[in-house]
Amino acid sequence: MGQEAAEKWTAQRVLQPERFLPPRLLGLRYACAFAIRACMRPIRLHAELPLTVGAELALPLQAGEHAVRVLRLAEGDSLVLFNGDGSDYHARICAIGKRGVTVQVSACQRLHNESPLPLILAQGIARGDKMDLIVQKATELGVVGIVPLLTERSEVKLDPDRAQKRLSHWRAVAASACEQCGRARVPEIRPATALSAWLDALPEDGSLRLALLPEASRACRDLQFARTGGILVVGPEGGLGERDIAALHAAGFAGLQLGPRVLRTETAGMAALASLQALHGDG
Repeated sequence: MGQEAAEKWTAQRVLQPERFLPPRLLGLRYACAFAIRACMRPIRLHAELPLTVGAELALPLQAGEHAVRVLRLAEGDSLVLFNGDGSDYHARICAIGKRGVTVQVSACQRLHNESPLPLILAQGIARGDKMDLIVQKATELGVVGIVPLLTERSEVKLDPDRAQKRLSHWRAVAASACEQCGRARVPEIRPATALSAWLDALPEDGSLRLALLPEASRACRDLQFARTGGILVVGPEGGLGERDIAALHAAGFAGLQLGPRVLRTETAGMAALASLQALHGDG
């Protein structure tokens, strides 16, 4: 065998190993591949469009590009879509073209993994990527809404253009978190607003109003929630200022403490949400 032929034979063994495997080993190889694929979690994508069983539709541009370029899905592959109505829609890719990705919806599955305790996180806007982390983890912990707040000690300044861009980004972060954690309802992310304006517009719906304050004495285990759930206010990096605390008390917010240590803003809200869910919600 010449050198060129030997190199070609070696390349074929590397690129097409199934041609050189004994039938028994080849069958085992395919069986392992199918088993691994079967054990993988289904790929879930958020798609903001009406979904009905039997419909053939084009995915939104961003979702289609993510499916093909990032997840490497091909024609015939299965995936799960959700649009925030509380259901998962099982679908299959039927075409991939220059103009987008077309899928066909085959089944609808109603999910029941939302917390029985509706919680809204009103978070003082944190710097940099911290706010992304807070939105992501709060979504995973089951909140139904997130309100980015501008408080007395807020260090983040948002002009109207930047505020709209951050809002779109945070909503995308929440949708991505739902894809990962299995939720089919995306929490509502409200536009950034000043604490005083938000308090003035807050409806009297019976929700328990709470604010994380280091000097508070009430613990999570001592709380009682109505069916309308609760609202949790968390300050930014510098904490809540005196005017903030006075305004919150005037609006009926009670102080809540998590222990003797001072927590970072990106830790405090997550610890409180996890405790509330364990004691009064998912637990």
